[in-house]
Amino acid sequence: MNVRQLCRCLAQYSSIKRAVSASRTQQSLLFQQKRYANGYGAGPQLPGQVAPQPGQPEEQTSEKDAGGRQDQSSEWNPTLFKMFESAATTMVSLFVLGLAGYGYHRYYKYLVLQKMEHAFQPGDPVLELAALAGPPPSTAGENDDEHWIRLKEQQKIDAIIDGTDRGHYHLLIGEKGTGKSSMLLDAMQKVDGEGVSMFEAHADLEIFRVRLGKALDYEFHEDYIGSLFSIRGPRDTTALLDIERAFNKLEKIALKRRKAVGKPLVLVVNSTHLLRDDEDGRDLLELVQQRAEQWAASNLVTVVLNSDDYWVYERLKQYATRMEVLPVLDLPRRQAISALIKYRSRYHQEEPKPEILEQVYEKIGGRLSFLNQVARSKDMLHTCDKICQAEKTWFLNNCWILGEDMDDDVMDQQKYASAAMVLAKALVDQEKERGSIYDPETGRMLPQIPLHKAREIMTRADFIKDYDHINIFTIDAQAMVRADSVPMLNAFRQICSEEGFEEHLQATLDRISAIESLGRTREIVAKDLISNIYQIQGRSDKGEGVRISIRAKEDNPND
Repeated sequence: MNVRQLCRCLAQYSSIKRAVSASRTQQSLLFQQKRYANGYGAGPQLPGQVAPQPGQPEEQTSEKDAGGRQDQSSEWNPTLFKMFESAATTMVSLFVLGLAGYGYHRYYKYLVLQKMEHAFQPGDPVLELAALAGPPPSTAGENDDEHWIRLKEQQKIDAIIDGTDRGHYHLLIGEKGTGKSSMLLDAMQKVDGEGVSMFEAHADLEIFRVRLGKALDYEFHEDYIGSLFSIRGPRDTTALLDIERAFNKLEKIALKRRKAVGKPLVLVVNSTHLLRDDEDGRDLLELVQQRAEQWAASNLVTVVLNSDDYWVYERLKQYATRMEVLPVLDLPRRQAISALIKYRSRYHQEEPKPEILEQVYEKIGGRLSFLNQVARSKDMLHTCDKICQAEKTWFLNNCWILGEDMDDDVMDQQKYASAAMVLAKALVDQEKERGSIYDPETGRMLPQIPLHKAREIMTRADFIKDYDHINIFTIDAQAMVRADSVPMLNAFRQICSEEGFEEHLQATLDRISAIESLGRTREIVAKDLISNIYQIQGRSDKGEGVRISIRAKEDNPND
C-alpha cells in the first residue's frame, strides 16, 4: 500500500467518526426535549421520577411517569420510619444512661455508709499499731495484776469507751507522759475496738481531714465516678466543710447503731493540743464542740478529746454545757514506788533499797514516762540524772537570758526568756518561803501560782500559753501554774541557786528597760540659733504639747 491509499483510508475513518458523533448529539437533544415536555427540569433524577430512556417510545415513558407519581408518597415512608427509629433510640439511650447513673449514685451512698459502719466493727488500726509497738506501760484497773502501774482514772475511761458513761463529751487534760493515750488504748483493747474510732489531730486542716477520713473509712467522694453519667459530685471546697460532711455521715451510722445496740459510738481525737491557736484551729475546735454537744444530748456519739495544753480547755469552756474534764496527773508517791518495786522484781529479779527508791522519786516524781525509762534501765539513779539534765538543757536553750551586754535586735526574744526566768524564780521563792509540803501518800506537792498572778509576775499575759506548749510550765484545769514536771522544777532550783543569777537577771531586765526607753525617746535638734534665750514649755506625755518661745536677751549693765 502506498502513501496515497493510506491517506484516503484515514480520511474515510474521520468522516465516519464525525457522523456517529453527530447522531449521538441529535439523540441527546431529543431526549432533553422529551423531559421538558413531560414536566421534568434539568438536573439529577428525583425519587419517583421515571426518566425516558433513549429510543423508548413517548407513550410508554408517559405511562411509567404517571405510575411513579402515584407511588411517590409510599417511597417517603422508609425515610420517616428511620427518623422515628433514630429518635426512639436516642430516648432509650438517655433513659438507660439516667437509670444507670441514678442506680450508681444510690449504690455509692449505700456503700459509703456500709464502709463507715465497718470502721466501728471490732478491730481498729490504732490497736494493731499499738500491738506492734508492744503493750503500754500503764493501762490497768485496781484488780488487774498484769500491769505494773495502775491509774485510778482507768475505770472512768473504761466506762466511757464501752458506752456505759453517756450523755457527755470528755476532755482529758494533763502533762505530756502522764498516760492519757495509754489508758485510752487499754480501754479500746478491752472492747476490741468495737464501736470506737481513734485518730491523731494535726495543725494542718487538710491532714486532719485525711486522718478523720481514714478513721471513719470515708473517702470524701474522692472515689466518686458519677461524672461518667453526667452526675455532678460534691463541689470542691475547704477541708472544714469536708469534715462537716463526714460528721453528717457519722450521724446516720450512729442513729442506726442506737436502734440496734442502744449504745453510742465513741470518737477519740488524740493530741488535740496540736491544733494551732489561730482562726482555722479555733473554727475546727468550735465545729467539733458543736457536734459533741449535739451528739451528747441525743446519746449518739461520745467525743473524747485528749490534750496536753490548757488553751484547748480555755477555748471549750466558753460554750461547754455537757463537757466533763478529766485531769490526769502524775502518780502519787506510794503508787510510783510500789510500781518500781514490782517492775524491778519481775523483770530484773532485784528488790531496790528504799533509800534508792526515795531518791528516784525525788528526782523524777511520778511522771509515767520517766518511771518507765528508769524502771527499764540498769542504773536507775544515773538515768534520773540524765532526765534532769535533759530538762534543764531544754529550759536553758529556750529561755536563757543574755545580760546587760545583749544587742537590741534580740530584745523581743529576751522579753520572752526573761519572763520565763522571772516566773521560775517566783516558784522557787514561793517554795522557800512556804516550805516544801510533803505527804507520805501523795508525795511532795509542787509550788504553784494562780494563772492571773503568774501573768502579773511576768507583766505579760500572752507568754504563758507558749510556755505550756513547749512543756516548761503547765496549767491545770483549775488554772494553777507550776513547773511542767519534777525534773523541770529541779532545773529551776539549780539555775536560781547559781551564784550571780539574780544580778544577771536584773541586768537583763534593766537592759530591756533601757532599750524600750530609747525607743520611746524623741530627740529635737535646733539649728541656726540666734542670740536669744529659748524657753520650752509643756509635757507631751500629758497631752499638753510642747511650745518653744523666744525671750529677749536682757542687757548686762557690765557690758
